[in-house]
Amino acid sequence: MIVQKPHVNFFVAIFSSPFMYLTTMLKRLNSTVNQMNNIPCEFCCSRKYSLLSDLTESHICNISENKNLISHKKGQILYHEGTKPLGIFCINSGVVKVYKIASNGKDQIIHLAKEGDFLGYSALLGEENYTNSSMTVQDAKICFIPKESFLSTLFANKPFFNRITKELSHQIGVMESKLTDANQKSIRERLAYVLLQLGTSFGVEGAGNERIDLILSREEIAGIVGTATESVIRLLSEFKKDDLIELQGKKIIIKDRRGLVRLSDFYA
Repeated sequence: MIVQKPHVNFFVAIFSSPFMYLTTMLKRLNSTVNQMNNIPCEFCCSRKYSLLSDLTESHICNISENKNLISHKKGQILYHEGTKPLGIFCINSGVVKVYKIASNGKDQIIHLAKEGDFLGYSALLGEENYTNSSMTVQDAKICFIPKESFLSTLFANKPFFNRITKELSHQIGVMESKLTDANQKSIRERLAYVLLQLGTSFGVEGAGNERIDLILSREEIAGIVGTATESVIRLLSEFKKDDLIELQGKKIIIKDRRGLVRLSDFYA
C-alpha cells in the first residue's frame, strides 16, 4: 500500500509563517462574506425606488455583475469635492448627506439622499470632478457601480437614458427653487419648510402626529436651512412653544403640519 505523504509546502506555510497563513484565510473568508452580502439587483428591495426599476433583465444583470455592495458606518465619506468620479453610488439602505463646505468652514447641506437614490452621476456624465462631498448620516449599505457598467447600460437603453435626463432636469429645478427661497424667505419660513420636507421623506405617522424618523444634529439642520446653529435652536424652541412640534432630545415630532405649512408660505 502506498501512503501519500502530506504536502510539505502546506505544513511549511502554517508553521513557518502562521500570521501569513491566517491572513490569507481571513481574506478568503471576507471575500466569501462580501459575495454573499452583494445582493443581486434583481432581488434588491430598494430597486423599486431607484432609476434602475425599469431596466430590462439583461441590463440589470450587467450592472448587478459589476457593482459592489459596501456597508458604511455613520460619518463615513463616500467622495470628496474636487475628486474624479470613477462610478456612481446607489443607496440600498440608510441616509447620505450631500454638502459643500461654506466659507465659514461649516457644511452647507444640499440635500439628503435615501434608499434608491443615485449619487455622483451628474459629475460622471459631465466628465467633471465632484462639485460637492457626501457623507453617511446613519449606518448605510451602498452599491458602487463602475463607470463603464453604468455608461454602457445608459447608452444601450433609451428609456433609462430618458429617466436620467429627466432626473437631472428635476434637480436643476430644485436648486433654482432653493436659491429663490434663500433670497426671498426668512429663516423661520425656511426652517418650517425643511421640517415639512423631512416629515414627507422620513416621517412616521402615529397618534395624530408625525415623527421624523431621522436623527440630525441641530448643526446639520442649520446646514440644510442655511443659517447659524443658534438660530435653529432658538426657532425650534419657539415652534415648540407654539405647539407646532415636540422635541424629544434630537428627535422632532410634527404636531401641527398645517401650522407649519402656513408658516412656511405666509409668515416672515
